[in-house]
Amino acid sequence: MLLRLSIRDFAVVAHAELAFATGLTVISGETGAGKSLLVDALGFLSGARADAGAVRFGAQRAELSAEFSLADCPEAARWLQAAALDEDQTCLLRRVLHADGGSKAWINGRQVALAQLAELAGLLVEVHGQHAQQALLVRARQTTLLDACIRQPDLLQDTRSTAERWKALHAERQALLARGDVGERRRWLQFQLEELDAQPLAADALAELDASHRRHAHAAALIAVCDDALETLAGDTAVGSRVQRLRHGLQREASHEARLVDVDALLDSASIQLDEATSLLQRIRDDLDLDPDALADLERQLTRVQDLARKHRVAPEQLQAQRDALAAELESLTDADTRLRRLEADIAAAHAAWTQAAARLSAARRVIGARMSEAVTALIAELGMQGGVFEIQLERNPDPQPDPNGSERAEFLVSANPGQPPRPLRKIASGGELSRISLAIEVATQGQDAVPTMVFDEVDAGIGGAVAAAVGQMLQALGNDRQVLCVTHQPQVAAAGHAQYGVSKAASEGITQSAVVALDDAGRIEEIARMLGGADVSDEARAAARRLLDAH
Repeated sequence: MLLRLSIRDFAVVAHAELAFATGLTVISGETGAGKSLLVDALGFLSGARADAGAVRFGAQRAELSAEFSLADCPEAARWLQAAALDEDQTCLLRRVLHADGGSKAWINGRQVALAQLAELAGLLVEVHGQHAQQALLVRARQTTLLDACIRQPDLLQDTRSTAERWKALHAERQALLARGDVGERRRWLQFQLEELDAQPLAADALAELDASHRRHAHAAALIAVCDDALETLAGDTAVGSRVQRLRHGLQREASHEARLVDVDALLDSASIQLDEATSLLQRIRDDLDLDPDALADLERQLTRVQDLARKHRVAPEQLQAQRDALAAELESLTDADTRLRRLEADIAAAHAAWTQAAARLSAARRVIGARMSEAVTALIAELGMQGGVFEIQLERNPDPQPDPNGSERAEFLVSANPGQPPRPLRKIASGGELSRISLAIEVATQGQDAVPTMVFDEVDAGIGGAVAAAVGQMLQALGNDRQVLCVTHQPQVAAAGHAQYGVSKAASEGITQSAVVALDDAGRIEEIARMLGGADVSDEARAAARRLLDAH
């Protein structure tokens, strides 16, 4: 529900702060005073394209904001939560229009794309303006509204779930078929796996292969350096023997210099390390051998690994993962033929289940469609369209595949005058007729629309007398179920409101400005009297205004 609307430097309105309650709120004023500016403001807050002409003359920008309660709109609350834009139980929409034509939008203080603003606003407010695109003109919206009137959500849920199951099974079948000849694919995978399994591909195996190749490739240099080191450590002039002779000399003289004992201990440790180094070096040398055949074999293995990596378009260290992926695919194809036959049966069963669910939904749509057609036809007659006809046509989908929304689409057809064939609602040219037909549909489907706030812009255009009174009664009835705002120039409609705003204009310093004022009981009498009798309000007009108000 709309709680507050703030307008600053918008068209001819310098500043206005409006508070709204439940029920029907009417907005009236003299022609040209700017009544529809409130509707326009909500239109821009609902994502309408920025218009530099909407900025008040002399101002740099226009600022619009609207605060909504989410208590009566759980869909909007869920949308905000999903978008991480939720704030308690209220929602603030803000839009700034710049004089250069640009604009910015915010939801709960966070800047958002205009598409996001429009999507959220569509859940909060529905604007019915003359010659404006309305949600009711969209065929998908018409089908959704018809289904809501059925009041059996299981019918649509069953149709959707069976269609989604068919779609999932069909996609799985297509994926299997896209692989081509399953038998041929299995044989190819088996060959690839045998080729990969013939070569150790684990990370430690590849590392050992690389290390062995480097040892054999540098065997001559390694043997030479080991022989040279062994000659130095264990030959005729071995370092170890020389160290031992040094120790003997130091030990003889240690009685004369105690610190030589420490030197002897260090040399003893060094001698042990030299012995261990010599032993290890000897083992390394024993392992080394000039073996051209072994080197050639290692090079062949490395070349094989590189060839496999290029073939599978991966790095050598990724070959093991590639092998595992091919093995998993081969395993999935092991029973592919059996799975394909099972899928064919499951797809047929899912299609049959959807056909039954869609048939039940279609039967309910026909029953409710007939009732709704009769109710709307009666209502448009009350709204001055005597002889007019409203029909709901169910047109079957040309695509035989299961559709989550059923096997047909609804189309709202209207004949505004006797003798004329019904035509799609979206093709009706008259803005006044379109507004009244929309009002009749809303009244007939009262309580089915999830949008909590509805705005009508001069829905009473071109009517008067008893028809205007009927419009007022319908709007008031609609306001008993949700929040309704209506711009009107008919006193009968204005008197039906639970609250009323008056819009007036005046020139200040050569600039025309509009003012919006909430009217109390006395103010409403004066305003409705003006609507009845013109600029010169008489006592008779005031008395008539009181009677109209008392009647509601």
